[in-house]
This record gives sequence, C-alpha cells and structure tokens, in this order.
Amino acid sequence: MSFGQGGPFEGPGGSTPDWEALADESEARARRKRWLMIGGGAVAALAVAGIVAAAVISSGSPGGNPTARPSASGSTAVPDDKPSFPDVSVPPPPNPQDYISDPKKDTAPLTPATLFPQPTMVVGEHSYPRTATDASADCTAAAQGPLVSSLTHNGCRKLLRATYAKDGVAVTIGVAVFDSPAQAAAVMNEGKPNLKPLAGGGVPADFCQGSKCLMTTNATGRYAYFTIAGFTSGKDVTATATAAQQIGRDGGGYAFSQISQRGKDQAAAAAAQQLREARRKAGLTS
Repeated sequence: MSFGQGGPFEGPGGSTPDWEALADESEARARRKRWLMIGGGAVAALAVAGIVAAAVISSGSPGGNPTARPSASGSTAVPDDKPSFPDVSVPPPPNPQDYISDPKKDTAPLTPATLFPQPTMVVGEHSYPRTATDASADCTAAAQGPLVSSLTHNGCRKLLRATYAKDGVAVTIGVAVFDSPAQAAAVMNEGKPNLKPLAGGGVPADFCQGSKCLMTTNATGRYAYFTIAGFTSGKDVTATATAAQQIGRDGGGYAFSQISQRGKDQAAAAAAQQLREARRKAGLTS
C-alpha cells in the first residue's frame, strides 16, 4: 500500500524517519520531566523546613524564654529579658569606734550589768569569777589619791567597777565615762591610776589597802579604764608574783574588750536599722 508523497512517516525531504533518534529524544524528555518533579519537591521541602524553623524561633526556647531572631532590617534583635530589681542603696556600715566616742550615738544603757554581763571574766585560757560590781555618778567616790582630782577636772560622768578573783589573787576594773575622747585621754596621760578597790564576794575589805598592788590606766573612745590587782591575803605584789601580774593584765584586756563590744553592738544595731529603712523605701517591706 502506498500513502503517496508526503505521508505521515516521511521525514524531511521525504526520507524514512530515524526511529532510534526519535526514541532517544523521547527518553531525554522523560528524564527532564522527572528532574523537574524531583527539584520541585526539594524546593517545597526546603520551604516547609524554613517555616518550621521560623515557628521554633518565634515560639522561644524550651524554657519559655524568648530567643534572639532577625529583625526586619536583617540585624539580630536581643530581647531585654533581664529581671529588674528595686534599687536598695545601703550606707556603709557604721564604725563601732564612733559609738564609744560620741555621746550622741553612745546611747545604750550603761550599767555594770550591761558593761560586765558575764559572771566570769574569760581572757584566753584564764577565767576568773566575778565577785562584786558597783556604779557611781560621783566618780570621786570610786577613786583615791591623785585620781580624784584628775577625774574631777576632766569632767568624769560615771565610774563603773567590777572585781574578779581566783586562787588568792583579785583585780578591780574601773571604767570612767567622759563627754569626749580628749577628756578620757587626758586622764590616761596624767598617769594617776589610783582606783579604789572593790571588796565583796570573798574579797576582803582591806584588799589592796596598805599593801603594794599593780595599777594601770588606759583609754579608748570616751572611756578611761583602770585596774588594781593584788593578793587577797594582803601581801605585797613583787616582780615574781606572776599570778597577780597575770590577773592585772587580763583585767586591762577585758575592760578594753567590753568597751569595744559596746561599740560593736550599737554599730550593728544601727546597720540593721539602716537596712530596714532602705528596704522600706524600696518597697520591699510594708
């Protein structure tokens, strides 16, 4: 059968089609179609991944806190997620020395019970029971000899005493109160430590009366303090009397520590009050 010239199976110029070439071209088109489908799927997957990532970023970290994310301009915006606290400004802690130097600050009760509250004087490895205490607004009543005039003309306000004794030795501590550190220092510098000993509680009335005893004077803040130490038997204190010398030294150290503690206690109370006031102003307490 003949289809005549220019039939459908004739190639250019009337030649017979190259069936092998046509098959190759058809296969190539099929491959291009498959790649387009695969490529389109990959692009779609990337788009979905981007959407998921954006959702994770915007939802925040696992703990619920917002995380940094790009802003519209392309820069990274860091959220201000730091907690804010009220500004509590507390003044520097008070100086304890100020509280034993200024009568306007040194307002805590001053009695033998507050200055010598412990029933036993403990200094290092040594301890001595307290036997008697006394306080006098007339400082001259607790002094003798040249100390009387020294206390008077320097304006002594009060003199407190306490006696401690053990194993045949005793010491009386005296603490004189003045209006200023200068007055207390003047008494110390005059070097007249003639404190009247305080008897009682096993310490005889003639303790350090008519016998040689050790006497000292010192000062801190607006306080001058004195000691008189010796034997309760009435014998003289000599250079070899180590027990009497020891209780005398311990008495002086104890007096200083008790006065210093008075300053520390008042400074601590003032610091606590300052903190309470600062917290109140900051709205942290009612």
